[in-house]
Amino acid sequence: MEAKTLPQTPPVQASDETSSFYIQATESIQERWPRTLKQGDTFALFDMLGDVVEPGMTPGGMFHNDTRYLSGVQLLIDGQRPLLLSSAVENDNVVLIVDLSNPDIYQGGKVVLPRETLHVRRSKFLWDGTCHERIAVHNFGPEPQKCFLSLSFAADFADLFEVRGMQRPRRGTMTTLRKDDHTVLFRYQGLDGRERRTEICFQPPPARLSESEAIFALDLPPDGRAALVMTVCCTDGEAAHVPFSQPYRAARRAAQRAASLGGSVTSSNALANRMLHRAGADLSMLITETRQGPYPYAGTPWFSTPFGRDGIITALEMLWLDPSLARGVLQFLAVTQATKMDDAADAQPGKIIHEMRNCEMAILGEVPFGRYYGSIDATPLFVLLAARYFARTGDQETIRALWPNIQAALAWIDKYGDRDGDGFVEYYRQSENGLSNQGWKDSQDSIFHADGRLAPGAIALCEVQGYVYAAKQGASVLARMLGDHAQADALSDAAERLRQRFEEKFWCPEIGTYAIALDGDKNPCRVRSSNAGQVLFCGIASQERAVRVAESLMAPEMFSGWGVRTVASDCSRYNPMSYHNGSVWPHDNALIALGLARYGLKRGAGAIFTGMFDAASHMDLMRFPELFCGFGRRRGTAPTLYPVACAPQAWASAVPFALLEACLGIVCDHQRREVRFHNPVLPRFLEEIRIGNLQLDSACADLRLRRNGAGTEVAIMAQRGDISIRIAQ
Repeated sequence: MEAKTLPQTPPVQASDETSSFYIQATESIQERWPRTLKQGDTFALFDMLGDVVEPGMTPGGMFHNDTRYLSGVQLLIDGQRPLLLSSAVENDNVVLIVDLSNPDIYQGGKVVLPRETLHVRRSKFLWDGTCHERIAVHNFGPEPQKCFLSLSFAADFADLFEVRGMQRPRRGTMTTLRKDDHTVLFRYQGLDGRERRTEICFQPPPARLSESEAIFALDLPPDGRAALVMTVCCTDGEAAHVPFSQPYRAARRAAQRAASLGGSVTSSNALANRMLHRAGADLSMLITETRQGPYPYAGTPWFSTPFGRDGIITALEMLWLDPSLARGVLQFLAVTQATKMDDAADAQPGKIIHEMRNCEMAILGEVPFGRYYGSIDATPLFVLLAARYFARTGDQETIRALWPNIQAALAWIDKYGDRDGDGFVEYYRQSENGLSNQGWKDSQDSIFHADGRLAPGAIALCEVQGYVYAAKQGASVLARMLGDHAQADALSDAAERLRQRFEEKFWCPEIGTYAIALDGDKNPCRVRSSNAGQVLFCGIASQERAVRVAESLMAPEMFSGWGVRTVASDCSRYNPMSYHNGSVWPHDNALIALGLARYGLKRGAGAIFTGMFDAASHMDLMRFPELFCGFGRRRGTAPTLYPVACAPQAWASAVPFALLEACLGIVCDHQRREVRFHNPVLPRFLEEIRIGNLQLDSACADLRLRRNGAGTEVAIMAQRGDISIRIAQ
């Protein structure tokens, strides 16, 4: 058994363009690690062959609770990499299937194993912190074949923040032990006092097993077959080994249960169906069952953990189709809501969490994200989601249980959110280690003036004022439902005062839209940005100004042809390859489309949906990534990918469903037991949409919407219970 201190990671030099938590990009994730699996608190990224070869400072490998438990695995046939035949994650995202064949194998200058004689199928899936892999080999040749199949493996227990590029002054120690003829154990004793273990087990036992490699001697007759199973278990104790079939069936059943939640959507367009199916499967994969209910983890590889803002926005995007996700998100965030002051975590009583981590660096405080509250928008968004959840479901029981948390969030908005009492909610980090920008555009350089100067001081973002406005309006309805009419009136009045002051201070007639923010001196940042589109989502803008904002958003400087850019191409800091200053974010576009539809501006919503669909058509698996580059669309070209974008990402996976909601103008009104379609318009690539099992209280309906000339007709295909359908103009 060998004990060793793990190597240091290289430093990343921060500049004015980066922060301490900058994700270094040395290679494209999509190019290097195109195959992703995720289940619960575990995710894994593999190459096309199902291997992880020298990942270095990239997120290849298997991670559990943001620690890499498997940093290497490679399958070889007689010391050679196999030939790739095909590689795909199945449609439900449960199993990665890789089909391989042998290359020409030479000995003494002579071919002893002709290529494409052996077929190798690797089947990999995750369940309960373990990667299960079955490797099946079939000899299709007319002669008996002997060969060695080897599997090398490694574990480095790198913290995800090390993989992202952070330097650690010290690390824990690791030991490796060959336990028996089929098991190798890697043990890491962390500086946080926790022991983390990777136990790798083979069945049947290999011919030779070392601390880094298993070798199987295969002797296959014509049409002969052999199979072996490799399990990689992430644990802090003894691993429990079970037959391959048992966790396989459990994973399949879980995927089927997830797919059955909420309604379903199909269309007359085969490509659109692929997009919708992939979106649903990705979202199901990212949802983790917590004690409080389902919660969508933000995205792999960088954010496979609960994020407040991401979870809320994902739930809002899916609310019309599956409100159970919103209930799980609300209940989880209520339990993790801050109850005391903690400057190191940017926490104050009533604030909703930004991010939670359980890795070594977070436990030690080397990064502040164990429980970190540095987001200005999660708290008003929490209240907004609660109000919209009630409007969708009429679930008084859940709202009554959440009311103390809603009250605490409202108190935070007024006491801590509005730092200077000017009526606007602004942010300024309490901790030097926290995020400098605390809206959804949280890059260090994302909030700036027209001349490119970074905005100083406490910053009031335009969309956050919209969130607060919608939150107070919605909370007013909840208070009235609970019988507190005085508070209901006070909240409604406060929302109206905010609306008037917002229009006065944020509107910039010279650029025809709202300022992205007010800086610490209350000077507007006169920058055309997508943030103004999210203002429309909240309804705080006047109709006249909403039309002006829409014109700005759909102008060539903002709309790339694939989607709305984060900032206009004529801005001083515009860079189409940046994270927040010129890129295109699908979730941002979905909220903009919902905002446009709210003001009856369906043409813009339809253009966004069409651009997003066309972009997805060029992407692997028709999967929306976290973001892509903002280069203008050109005939015959595909959108340009962002090298370190998460894929899948929850709020991006939910985008097709939110875009449908925008174009169809669908409202599920529990009070009237009615589903309304406000001026439904199908984008040009859709002739027909079918919505199955759309639930409203205890009733449900199957609906079909079909283009009819310039309009859209709605038909009820099946109905169960008391529910009515209405088209409103």
